[in-house]
Amino acid sequence: MFLKISTIALIPSLIIQGNAVKKNTLRLTEPDGNRQGMIGTGKPLSILILGDSAAAGVGVEIQEDALLGAVLNQLKDQYRISYMLEAKTGHTTGQVIKTAKDMSAQHFDVVITSVGVNDITKLTPPKNWIQKQQQLYAEINQKFTPELIIAAGVPPMNMFPALPNPLAWLFGQYAKGMNKTLGKFMQKQANMQWIEYDLARFKSLNLEMAADGFHPSKEIYALWGEQVADKIRQMF
Repeated sequence: MFLKISTIALIPSLIIQGNAVKKNTLRLTEPDGNRQGMIGTGKPLSILILGDSAAAGVGVEIQEDALLGAVLNQLKDQYRISYMLEAKTGHTTGQVIKTAKDMSAQHFDVVITSVGVNDITKLTPPKNWIQKQQQLYAEINQKFTPELIIAAGVPPMNMFPALPNPLAWLFGQYAKGMNKTLGKFMQKQANMQWIEYDLARFKSLNLEMAADGFHPSKEIYALWGEQVADKIRQMF
């Protein structure tokens, strides 16, 4: 109720600031590079990355510096990896579900997801968002039968340099609520693990975001990829 009331009260400011952010924020494109292939030596491992612009690697110029490249770089000396990236800038949870539905049924050992920011910018209530999340992971489990799903937590948008207050504060409240509901959901899923987007930690390590103040940088993708790889090694 608090979030709903806050949203209604801030609508005039949200409209003004939202339009200003769209006008003034640097628009970065998705990085170049292979989104499907095979790499490495060792035990066979198949990986699918699904999601939004962060999953797609926006913030860097080549896929080798994005989440996909960071994960592959961490694992390629231990595994023979078959990989696929299906992600697009602007995708909400509903659009990621459609992407999954449109893909051919096939097995992936690991599915990595990043989704939520675009649901926040559309002011999707956390209780509605978690229902979509449940649909997404049901589709993933049915279509791709993964042994492990690694979900990225929704980033704390109140800390995004590109966002002014009160817009940043409100988006941060949405992110907090979404992460709370996602955490409860994941506790009941035997094959799911969570990676928190810990922007406070990144800043303590002197890691800055990308030039647009909205997406991960090469250094943040590298740390994110390291966290993902650690969870995969523990499982396979």
